[in-house]
Amino acid sequence: MQIILGQRLKELREEKGLTQKQVAAALNLNTVTYLHYEKAQREPPLSVLADMAKFFDVSVDYLLGLTDF
Repeated sequence: MQIILGQRLKELREEKGLTQKQVAAALNLNTVTYLHYEKAQREPPLSVLADMAKFFDVSVDYLLGLTDF
């Protein structure tokens, strides 16, 4: 699940033309922490997943790879 999450985060970030630092700042996260999520080295807590879904305008299910839309 972490690998899919990391891939989706990277794809969504790149689609928006944002840097990892910009996304981290928007989510009130340390840049290194966000980097760990995107590289699938850490799993974010549910509250952060919800913030990510809202920021990228997708569902948590999409981020986790449970749906493709």
